[in-house]
Amino acid sequence: MKKTIATSVLCFCALFLVQVPAHAQQIDVAYGGGTISAPAPTVNAESLRGGFYNTISGDVLFFHHMGAGAEVSWRGSKNDYPTVGGPLPYRPLFFDVNAVYAPPLLPKIQPQFEAGIGAEDLRFYSASFCNIYTGSCYLSSKHFMGHLGIGLKVYAFGNFFVRPEADLYLVHNNAEFSAARATRIGISIGYTLGSH
Repeated sequence: MKKTIATSVLCFCALFLVQVPAHAQQIDVAYGGGTISAPAPTVNAESLRGGFYNTISGDVLFFHHMGAGAEVSWRGSKNDYPTVGGPLPYRPLFFDVNAVYAPPLLPKIQPQFEAGIGAEDLRFYSASFCNIYTGSCYLSSKHFMGHLGIGLKVYAFGNFFVRPEADLYLVHNNAEFSAARATRIGISIGYTLGSH
């Protein structure tokens, strides 16, 4: 499953980069990791918090340090969701597309602000959910979400950067969990094509 997600994102990024206008000021691609902070579980609902989340992101700045970007974050390991019949393994994924603003602050430091929309995809795994056509053995529950993000790119060596980041996910009708919000805190390593 990880291989499928990574391949899909890389193909998307490749297509995205091919379509970039020649006058783009900056193109960033990055891979990172982090964890989710969310409200504690309640008597009736589980919490999204904890776990290691992989993140792949990319953006294109094409007008006065403004542009568009996309990212996907997924939990690296499955967690157990409590049910009456016993724990059910699940994995959350977050997909979003954003407007991006990344003004230069200092020669080697560039803040990045994002706002956009996307989806939370909860995948519940069980042999009873297997699809004979696709071979996938999970049931997916998708929820629309809003996304706000902030990061600080620090260029350590040439066009390579390290970016501490925080992302707020506002999930509509997140009935499986104790709250409609979750915060991802992490760090990414990336590369900038073009000037920064």
